[in-house]
Amino acid sequence: MLENIRIILVNTSHTGNIGAAARAMKTMGLSQLYLVDPVNEPDGKASAMSAGASDILANAKTVQTLSEAIADCGLVVGTSARSRTHAWPMLDPSSCAEKLVQEVEKYPVALVFGRENSGLTNEELQQCHFHVNIDANPDYSSLNLAAAVQVFSYEIRKAWRNKTQHDEHVNEYPLVEDLERFYEHLESTLQKTSFIVPKHPGMVMTKLKRLYNRARPEVAELNILRGILSAVDKAIKKAE
Repeated sequence: MLENIRIILVNTSHTGNIGAAARAMKTMGLSQLYLVDPVNEPDGKASAMSAGASDILANAKTVQTLSEAIADCGLVVGTSARSRTHAWPMLDPSSCAEKLVQEVEKYPVALVFGRENSGLTNEELQQCHFHVNIDANPDYSSLNLAAAVQVFSYEIRKAWRNKTQHDEHVNEYPLVEDLERFYEHLESTLQKTSFIVPKHPGMVMTKLKRLYNRARPEVAELNILRGILSAVDKAIKKAE
């Protein structure tokens, strides 16, 4: 999944920033780096700043235009400061990461970063489906390119882990009829133990049903509870 998430750097001026961005990517499991018309190709300084992420640099794809970098992508998000003159669908880093991870199963997706001093042009931003903004300190919102890449790379990894864990463990809950059989079994066992007096049952079962409905046991948990009741039934029968 992470292999189809592209980090695209547009017209980057300093090769050290390219290397540092590659490092930020690799720490979070991202590997697809695209360079759009970089001022200089990655060099020794880029390798030094990558701090072991030289494989990301070696496999980086260099193209001349943003259009080339995103041609086969189904979702493109561009980093941008909020604009009052050109309204565009905006995301925060967390929702951006969730959207990228959600859609990357269908096609390649891209997150685009602009120039260090001026960001993305209006024309480039208009090629993006969404814009994303880091809610930094308004009194000092200057964020290094690699630092911004690190913020988003972390959010992407977090969203990916959450999705993976959710896919691995999808809660399976019992049907209503299964719960009703459990309640009947529970009431029968409680009567055998004299916890419930059949002639004066009171509100015990109502309160217990409310308890279990609030807890909402999963199928496996309900099976454990039914097993406990069966064990109690056997012990009572044996004692008799």
